Amino acid sequence: MTTSTEPAAPATPATHGKIGLPTASALYIAAVLGTGMLVLPGLAADVAGPASVVAVAAVLLLSIPLASTFAALAARYPDAGGVATFVRLALGDTAARAAGYWFFFGVGFGAPVVAALGGEYLVAALGADHSLVPYIGIGFLAATIGLAAFGLRVSGSVQLVLTGLLVVVVVLVVASSGTAYDPAKFEPFLPHGWAGVATAVSLFVWAFAGWEAVTHIAAEFKNPRRIIPLATAIAIVVVGVAYLALQFVTVGVLGATGGSSAVPLIDLVAITMPGVGPIIVAVIAVVVVVGVLNAYVPAFANLGASLGRDGHLPKWFAKGAEPGQVPRRALAVFAVLSLTYSVLFFALGLELKAFILIHTSSMVAIYAIGMVAAVRLLARWSLGWWMAVISVVLTAGLLVLAGLNLLVPAVLALAAIAVTVIRRIRARRTARP
Repeated sequence: MTTSTEPAAPATPATHGKIGLPTASALYIAAVLGTGMLVLPGLAADVAGPASVVAVAAVLLLSIPLASTFAALAARYPDAGGVATFVRLALGDTAARAAGYWFFFGVGFGAPVVAALGGEYLVAALGADHSLVPYIGIGFLAATIGLAAFGLRVSGSVQLVLTGLLVVVVVLVVASSGTAYDPAKFEPFLPHGWAGVATAVSLFVWAFAGWEAVTHIAAEFKNPRRIIPLATAIAIVVVGVAYLALQFVTVGVLGATGGSSAVPLIDLVAITMPGVGPIIVAVIAVVVVVGVLNAYVPAFANLGASLGRDGHLPKWFAKGAEPGQVPRRALAVFAVLSLTYSVLFFALGLELKAFILIHTSSMVAIYAIGMVAAVRLLARWSLGWWMAVISVVLTAGLLVLAGLNLLVPAVLALAAIAVTVIRRIRARRTARP
């Protein structure tokens, strides 16, 4: 007989929002497939050679328990707070505040990276002046923030179209590589040893991150307990096949030189589809960047509103946190935050790597605390619980790999603790006669 320790889920109706399985799957695919396809196959080939395909397969396998756990949590506790809500239920307000800060302030450093990649690819594909990259990148951000302001129904419909185009483009790129594919480029298979494969695994953490993003809009799904697991399974298959196929093509066509360019996908299609290649890459860049930002921007806005609702941020943020509402105040704050990050990034000429490391270290911290919460929340000995246990071990390994890059999450955690201390001091003063 199974012993259940799962706390009662919030009292919500069986049917929540208006998002069905196709749009839910599209949101997951866009959040995970994302911008990694623009650069990571080339970078991984550069550091691990042909064995980079092993790294992709390894991260795909590792992501299955993680994605399954988030699906189980989101299906049972659909709330705009996402991971912060799960952590609050299991570990208390201070831990939830830290998780919320990691996502809202730490993961947000990824926005300039996405914007910059879009700008780089469009400039390279169109042969435009490189000085236009910052303006194009910020334009991507502004457009998706404006789209989110109209509400998730508009964003979800657009996302379904964008994700469909993205999958079609990946299929075309892979299918067109047949004439240029050279099996000889897979020798030697391990030119940089297993250390190179380990580095490639770390790189692909960026590629397979995103399973947590849709948890913030789980309450907008029709019947979350049914749709979220199905959408997760569909996304795992689509994303896994896409990245494996792109990695095989990158190695088989470009070899270890795949990472020598800032826009390796352009190099790939220039060989496999000369003439029309740059146009296709321009489409890829637009679809990927708009798709990823379209998935993440509403998630940030919903999280900001829920943090205001729960008292982790000023109450002014809370308006729009209810299912079906558009949290325009939190969206406006996120717009200021992300555009500030972007202006600093472009004005100071910072490297993508610095912002990527802040983003990924924050993600690892969120994953780790989210999985600990899952072990406490999910019914003991259930499939979801076992997935959570496995994920705790895996995320602990990712924390070790993150090392000093955990500095920003550590500072944000201290801020969360400081808020708790200040509140307790004020409460004591208020309680005095």
